[in-house]
Amino acid sequence: MKKNLIVIAGPTAVGKTALAIELAKFYNCPVVSADSRQFYKEMSIGTAKPTLEEMQNVPHYFINNISIHETYNVGQFERDAIDCIELLFKNHENIILVGGSGLYINAILNGVDEFEEIPSPIRQQLIKDYEEKGLTYLQEELKQKDEVYYNQVDLNNPQRIMRALEVCIHTDKPYSSFRTKEKKKRSFETFNILINTDRESLYSRINKRVDMMMQNGLLEEVKTLYPYKHVNALNTVGYKELFDFIDGKFTLEEAVNLIKQNSRRYAKRQLTWFNHQGDFESFEPTDFEKIKAYLDIVSQYS
Repeated sequence: MKKNLIVIAGPTAVGKTALAIELAKFYNCPVVSADSRQFYKEMSIGTAKPTLEEMQNVPHYFINNISIHETYNVGQFERDAIDCIELLFKNHENIILVGGSGLYINAILNGVDEFEEIPSPIRQQLIKDYEEKGLTYLQEELKQKDEVYYNQVDLNNPQRIMRALEVCIHTDKPYSSFRTKEKKKRSFETFNILINTDRESLYSRINKRVDMMMQNGLLEEVKTLYPYKHVNALNTVGYKELFDFIDGKFTLEEAVNLIKQNSRRYAKRQLTWFNHQGDFESFEPTDFEKIKAYLDIVSQYS
């Protein structure tokens, strides 16, 4: 049986989930999430997970599968997701992979580089530096030790910065020198689709989504998670701004505006990453029929 992995990628709030579910219903196949925030059980409203009804109608994997108190990285995801995908292909010709986390999608498409085990004290010291000196300190350290990776990484993601720094410190070599970019062979064909729309429409969708999240109880969700605000998984857009509101750093209106602003910036970074990959075919979120026609054509010649 032919094996086709249909990848639906794109910026936050563009409509990936709705399109992925529509395609999954058409192909009668499951959906595998590559959204690094939807893994966590405790985070629902702020991560825009599919609804329970949507997940009952279409089987979803890698949603609500770990706790914010567990450590989980892209290497673990690659191993777990490939095992899951291979198992699903025993009963399905097509599988939908959907998400906006470029690093995690890339792990499925191309694999991730393996690194030797880093001594625990190095990571503990970096965590202490982050807590005491802040993210800016880690950013400057990375810039000094590996300017190449500094210009590639999401500088607002402390976990990725700390991961690079611990490799630099342990090996005394730049983290980027270990990234081989050798593509791993997969047993399935991949068809990469980038969902995007004009900037004005995308930013409007982002703003409306944030307003809807607030109406649906995002602040209440954040309050229940406040005791764990130091956990790395919660250092993300939609949560950190409301933690700051609870701490009295902003008014609620200012915090909500910051969520919208930071979400728009995140969307811009996502698009930059996917556009640099060069192997994604772009469509509007409403182009369901065009996408079906495209998949029919390319799958015939794969």
